[in-house]
Amino acid sequence: MNNLLLTMYIKIYDLMTRDEGQDLVEYALLITLVALAAVGGIRGVASAINGVFSKISTTLV
Repeated sequence: MNNLLLTMYIKIYDLMTRDEGQDLVEYALLITLVALAAVGGIRGVASAINGVFSKISTTLV
């Protein structure tokens, strides 16, 4: 996992150092959208996991 993140970081860094102006803004927006999607997905998964554990705890009690 760490190797994948490092590889992605290096590729993005290379792209950002070669491009200027508008391209940098586009890359920043793309990274922001990916981060927001990840946070939204994690919240949904967390809610689902919380629901499963709640059902398990009520069943055990």
